Amino acid sequence: MAAPGENMKINAERLWDSLMEMAQIGPGVAGGNNRQTVTDEDSQGRHLFADWCAAAGMTMGVDQMGNMFARREGTDMDALPVYVGSHLDTQPTGGKYDGVLGVLGGLEIIRSMNDLGIRTKHPIVVTNFTNEEGTRFAPAMLASGVFAGIHTQDWAYGREDAEGLKFGDELERIGWKGDEEVGARQMHAFFELHIEQGPILEAEGRDVGVVTHGQGLSWTQVTITGKDSHTGSTPMPMRKNAGLGMARVLQKVDEIAWSHAPHAVGAAGHIDVHPNSRNVIPGRVVFTVDFRSPDLTVIEDMEKRLKIETDAICKEMGLDVTYEKVGGFDPVKFDEGCVTAVRAAAERLGHSHMDLISGAGHDACWINRVAPTAMVMCPCVDGLSHNEAEEISPDWAAAGANVLFHAVMETAEIVD
Repeated sequence: MAAPGENMKINAERLWDSLMEMAQIGPGVAGGNNRQTVTDEDSQGRHLFADWCAAAGMTMGVDQMGNMFARREGTDMDALPVYVGSHLDTQPTGGKYDGVLGVLGGLEIIRSMNDLGIRTKHPIVVTNFTNEEGTRFAPAMLASGVFAGIHTQDWAYGREDAEGLKFGDELERIGWKGDEEVGARQMHAFFELHIEQGPILEAEGRDVGVVTHGQGLSWTQVTITGKDSHTGSTPMPMRKNAGLGMARVLQKVDEIAWSHAPHAVGAAGHIDVHPNSRNVIPGRVVFTVDFRSPDLTVIEDMEKRLKIETDAICKEMGLDVTYEKVGGFDPVKFDEGCVTAVRAAAERLGHSHMDLISGAGHDACWINRVAPTAMVMCPCVDGLSHNEAEEISPDWAAAGANVLFHAVMETAEIVD
C-alpha cells in the first residue's frame, strides 16, 4: 500500500479550536473539565461531537452502551473499517485533553481528508467510548470492555455510583442508549491518540510516543471495619481505629510497589472514611489499591502480598477486612503492524519519537483483544494529568494528530 505524502497534514488550528470549544462544556472550577460519564454535561459534549460529525458528512451509529461510531465511507463496501478514537468523559477534576484529543484528533482526520479530497479503500470510523475514566462508575474502560467481551452488558448496566444511581438508568436518562448490539462491529484496525499522562516524552524532548505495550492494572477495593468512637474519651488501648489500619496498609502498598522497581507502581487514589467527623475515630474505611506493571507475574505478586500484609495488620489491631476486585486487565502488547505504521508515520513526518509503555489504562487496551491496535502519544506538561492544570501545546497536539493521520490513512489504503 502507498504511504501518504509527507506534505499531507491536518488543520492544526482547527483541531485546537475544537478542543477549546469542547472544553466549554462541563467546565471545572480551575480551568479544566468536569464532564463525568452519562451526566447532562456528557450528553452535551456528545451532541456537539455528533453535530461536527454530521457536518463532516459522516453517519452516526450508537450501541447499547452509548458508544458512538461516526463513519466515513470507503470505496470498497466489503472492506472492514479502520477505527480511530478515544473518550469524551473526564475525571471530576479533569483536564481538557485526556481522551478528548483522541476523539477530536480522529474527527480532524476526516475533516482534513475532506479538505484534501482523499479517499480510502477502507471506511474510517471515529469512536467515542463511554465511561473510560471509571470514576463515577467503576471499573475504567467500562463500555469498551463490554465491546471486547470482558464484561457483560447487564453487569455494566448495574454498576452504581456514589449516590446509588445505576449506569444503565443514567445512560437511558441522558438519551444516549442506542439500539446497536455491543461488540457486533468488526474492525480492520484501531488507533488511539492520547496524551502521555506521564513525564517521559517531555523529559526526553520527543514529539511523539510510539506505544508498544500497556501496563497491566489491578484495582482491589479494601474495606476495613473497626468501631466508631469518641476521639477524646476513648482510651488508646480500647480503640478500633479503621483509619489507622488503612494508614498502615498504605505504607505497605508503597513498600510492595518499590520492591518491584522501576516499572511497578502502587497507591490508593480512592478513599472514603466513615463517618468522616472531626471528633469520631473512623469505624470504617473503603479504599481502592491501584497496582500496575507491564509484567503479569509482578501484578499477581503485589495482589497476593497486599492481602497477606493487610490481613496481618487487621488481625493485630482487631479490625475486620474484606476485599473486592473492582477492575483490572492484563498487560497489553499492541499489534506489530499497527505499531510499525505509527513509527513509520513519525519518521516520515520528521518528528522525534521513542517507544513507550503506557502507564495508564486506555480503551485501546481492551480493543486490542478483538482487533489489531496501536496508540500514539504526545507529551503533556510535567506529565500532569487527571488534574485541571493538565496542559499540552498546540504543536504537540498537531504532531500527534499528524502521526495518527498518516498511520490511519496508510492502514485504510489511500485510493488514487
